[in-house]
Amino acid sequence: MNLKLYNTMLHGLTVLEPVHPGRVGLYACGPTVYDHAHIGHARAVVAFDILVRHLLSLGLEVDYVRNFTDVDDKIIKRAQELKKPWLELAEDYIKSFNQDMAALGCLTPAHTPRATEYITQMQEDILALIGRDKAYEISGDVFFDVGSQPGYGCLSGRQLADQEAGARISVDSRKKNPADFALWKSARPGEPSWPSPWGPGRPGWHTECSAMSFRLLGPVFDIHGGGQDLVFPHHENELAQARALDRSMANIWVHNGFVNINNEKMSKSLGNSFNIKEVLKIYPPEVVRFFLVSKHYRSPLDFSEESLTESWRALERIYRTLAQIPESAAVQVEEPEDIAGFRIRYFEAMDDDLNTAQAMGVIFELVRAVNRFLKDGRLDLAVCGRRTLVDLGGHLNLWQEDPPAFLSRPRPWSGTAAQEVIETLVKSRAEARSRRDWAEADRLRAELTGLGVVVEDKAGQSTWRYA
Repeated sequence: MNLKLYNTMLHGLTVLEPVHPGRVGLYACGPTVYDHAHIGHARAVVAFDILVRHLLSLGLEVDYVRNFTDVDDKIIKRAQELKKPWLELAEDYIKSFNQDMAALGCLTPAHTPRATEYITQMQEDILALIGRDKAYEISGDVFFDVGSQPGYGCLSGRQLADQEAGARISVDSRKKNPADFALWKSARPGEPSWPSPWGPGRPGWHTECSAMSFRLLGPVFDIHGGGQDLVFPHHENELAQARALDRSMANIWVHNGFVNINNEKMSKSLGNSFNIKEVLKIYPPEVVRFFLVSKHYRSPLDFSEESLTESWRALERIYRTLAQIPESAAVQVEEPEDIAGFRIRYFEAMDDDLNTAQAMGVIFELVRAVNRFLKDGRLDLAVCGRRTLVDLGGHLNLWQEDPPAFLSRPRPWSGTAAQEVIETLVKSRAEARSRRDWAEADRLRAELTGLGVVVEDKAGQSTWRYA
């Protein structure tokens, strides 16, 4: 196994050595479903989708789990605001999330557990933690005692003495330590609750993934992942519970980087998030997926209209190359050395912590090579290059569409009116050429170039495309 992943626990690369030979257990933390998915959710899901696809391409089976938090303070608050039953609201947003991720070409995990489906198992774990003096109950609330667990903070690198209550952890004077977190919350009027040994209530956020990963993947599995913001407190607290119950959890902890808007982390609380449905009204799903894959998954990703437009143009370069060679010409012959080298380098990049940025560099080198083969009349190599290009794109679930269909899509930076102007200029230039008015033809070509348009003259016909 050559695949190396950056392990947050060790602050360095770790070679993947599956717990069960030939099969990888992967748990990725999913969304809290109180609204439509935003581009930050999409980045995490696409990053782990790429990981799953790469594992599959290496001949491994993947037991992929992604959960839904379907009961939470935010869900309850949103349901109250909308005067809608909380469970119905959660169900609606789960369906919305699944639709968005399917549109972005993401695989459906083998398991998509919901917090409300594991209440009994969470209570079993909480009872076991209390029995080991790792948790304590106060007036129907149960807290994990972080001071009782050696090594707390090992994942995030935080020292317990310096820690403050993290996200979703309420400051409570009843706690032994401000960092102690809720395993069970006592019921409040008008909120959903379940019976328990401590009275009616519901689980704390950090309780669910520890319980679900153990039931679905076992006490030790290969990879646990999520967004960088989950390292603390969520994943730190999951790990503390698991270790307190003699479970190791994941051998490798993988976290994707943030999406930034104007150099500021995107989040709903800052009011600068873009939901997927809004984005897909303007940009095709494949363009959004390409944008999300274009940078290394751990790097910050700057979301903007310009970056999406750049991704669209980059995809067009690939599709234009594919369009020059009929798919029917792709005869099945052994991949020549001139082409095989690109495949080798692509997989080397992906094995190096899923370096999609480097892999894309290899892809565009292959695109240039195929165009060079065409120019030199080496159709056999061009055909083989096309086949390899499509195959490697399949590992990323990109450029699999019919090239003419993709290239004919209307672009947001060139509306119908703009296209009509371009068509008129191209027609006028063709007329100038037919009457041999070369000065006018050159002037019109320069005007079209200024609009970002390339004109090609072949066999007496003039066609155009965006540069």
